Amino acid sequence: QVQLVESGGGLVQAGGSLRLSCAASGIISRINTMGWYRQAPGKQLELVADITSGGSTNYITSVKDRFTISRDNAKNTVYLEMNSLKPEDTAVYYCTAYKSYSSSRYWGQGIQVTVNS
Repeated sequence: QVQLVESGGGLVQAGGSLRLSCAASGIISRINTMGWYRQAPGKQLELVADITSGGSTNYITSVKDRFTISRDNAKNTVYLEMNSLKPEDTAVYYCTAYKSYSSSRYWGQGIQVTVNS
């Protein structure tokens, strides 16, 4: 099993910044991709960004040029730097880890990000 613990969420004004962190523990070997999903009230869960163990990244269009995902493999931690935040970024953000050999996906408990206009 893999345990994921998120931190860094909170309340910020539009245009502000937040940095989310997610630390992985447990059986962390062979984790391939780590990433962040979010779910806004009344909306579906969506992938925000992910990063492979080799450092390849992927972003949804709405956050490109504003969010940056990074990963410290030595610390088993993934980060999401969020700049120029907008009210539409308000959501619960979930960290995920994926092991391709077993098709196993693990989830954090979620962390609230609220952006006031």
